[in-house]
Amino acid sequence: MRIAVNTRLLLSGKLDGIGWFTCETMHRIVTAHPEHDFFFLFDRKPDPCFLFAPNVHPIVLNPQARHPVLWQIYFEWSVPRALRKIKADLFVSTDGWMPLNAKIPTLDVIHDLNFEHSPDFLRPSHQRYMTYFFPRFANKATRIATVSEFSKKDIVETYNVDSTKIDVVYNGSHDFYKPCNEEDKQKVREKYCKGEKYFIFIGTISKRKNLANILLAYNSYREDNPDNKEHFVVVGGSYGAYPEMDNALKASVFRDDIHFVGHVDSDILSQLLASAEALVYASVFEGFGIPIIEAFNAETAVITSNVTSMPEVAGDAALLVDSSSVKDIAHAMSMLANDSSLRSQLIARGRERRNEFSWERTAQLLWKSMMKAYNNS
Repeated sequence: MRIAVNTRLLLSGKLDGIGWFTCETMHRIVTAHPEHDFFFLFDRKPDPCFLFAPNVHPIVLNPQARHPVLWQIYFEWSVPRALRKIKADLFVSTDGWMPLNAKIPTLDVIHDLNFEHSPDFLRPSHQRYMTYFFPRFANKATRIATVSEFSKKDIVETYNVDSTKIDVVYNGSHDFYKPCNEEDKQKVREKYCKGEKYFIFIGTISKRKNLANILLAYNSYREDNPDNKEHFVVVGGSYGAYPEMDNALKASVFRDDIHFVGHVDSDILSQLLASAEALVYASVFEGFGIPIIEAFNAETAVITSNVTSMPEVAGDAALLVDSSSVKDIAHAMSMLANDSSLRSQLIARGRERRNEFSWERTAQLLWKSMMKAYNNS
C-alpha cells in the first residue's frame, strides 16, 4: 500500500503537541509495517531524523503552509497533485487539515474543536478559516480519529458526524519523563529558582492555556502563605500577544520569583517537571492534555481543570479546579504545598493512571483506524 501522510508539523526543535503525536505514532507505524510505502508530505526541507525507516519517502510541497491563504493553496492544490502523482491509496492527516477534493480514502485526526467554542483564542483570520473548513473536513473524511471521548462527543455534536465514524486514540507520553532523586531536584532548583521549590506550567503561552489566571492564583497563594517561598517556572513559547498575562505579571508582587524559560530540550524539560512541587495545568479547553500524563511519569503532583477532556485524562490522580476561579487554583496550590501526604497520594495514583497511556498503544490504535478508513471507503 502507498500511504501519504501530512507531516508538515514535524519541525526539528519545534514540536508542539500535534507534532509530537505525529512523530511518536508515525515512527512506530512505519517501523512496524515495512511492507507498505509511506510518503511524508512536508512544506519545507525535513530534518533527516524524521525519515524513520527506509520505507519513508519525503516529498516537499509548496508553499509553506502557515497562513489561511497558504493553507488553502497547499491542501487544495499541492497535496491533491502529490496524491495523484504518487498514486496514493490512503491519505492520513495528523493535524486536522485535509484536501476536500481528495479522491482516495482519508483519515483525519482532529484533536479538538477549541476554536469552535472560544473564538478569541485564535487570530481572526485563523478562526474564520477553521470554523469554515473543519466542519467540511470532518464530513469529507472517510474516518476521523481523535484523542479523547470528550473530543469525540464534541465532534459528533458540533459537526453532526456519525459517532461510528470516529475512533478514539488516546495520546501517550514520552519515555524520557522520569522521576528525579532529591539531590538532582536541588540542583535544578539552584539553577532556575535560587534553590527554592517551585510550581511549573508547561504549554504554549496563549489564552486557552489560562496562564493569566494561573499567575494571578500564584500571587494569591504566596500572599495567603507568607512563610512559603515557592517560585513559579513557565516552560513554553508564546503564540502571540497576550495582554492578560502581561497584566497579571505587572500586578504580581512576586514577579522576581516567576521564571520564563521558553522552549527547552527534552532532557531539561524532564528534569524541570520531575523537580517541581506540582504541575499547574488549569487550561480552559483541551482535547487531551499531554502534560498531565507527562507529570504522572515524572511523579509530580498535578493540578488541572474540571472541564473538557482533563478530568477524563487525570482520573482521580489530580486536583481538579475551576479554571475561571483564581481562588480555586490558589487553594489547590496551597493544599499541595502544605500537605505532603496529599501530594504523595496523588503521585501514587498517577503511577497507576499512567499505565493506561502509551505511544505504543496510540500508534496501534491509529493504525487500526487507518485500516478502517482504507477498507471501509
